[in-house]
Amino acid sequence: MIQGGTATIYVSDMDRAVQFYTGALGLKLVSRYGNEWASIDAGGGLVLGLHPGKSRHDAAEKRAVEAIEIGFTVQQPLDQVCAELKRRGVELQDIPEDPRAAIRLVRFHDPDGNGLYLYSPS
Repeated sequence: MIQGGTATIYVSDMDRAVQFYTGALGLKLVSRYGNEWASIDAGGGLVLGLHPGKSRHDAAEKRAVEAIEIGFTVQQPLDQVCAELKRRGVELQDIPEDPRAAIRLVRFHDPDGNGLYLYSPS
């Protein structure tokens, strides 16, 4: 009945956000309409829509930052993906040490503090 869609991410600086999602994360820019909207193809049917909004660093909005996270499934070994993202300047958190763990998640944030994570099925 319902299929596909777009996860909208509010950003404070469109150029910086597009660079992060395409450069640091290596995702594909599908379209951009100036500083009003950018569509990013995250693969597997996931589309990210970047839209201008207040910075998540604002104290009044701090509570909403952890209201949602967006997860990305990795196609290569998680340790390899983490090493590449670190090389690109992404600050990763909670890197799991046991490669045999049932669930392996690595959390990080975009430049506006939006929660993201990598997921590696066992």
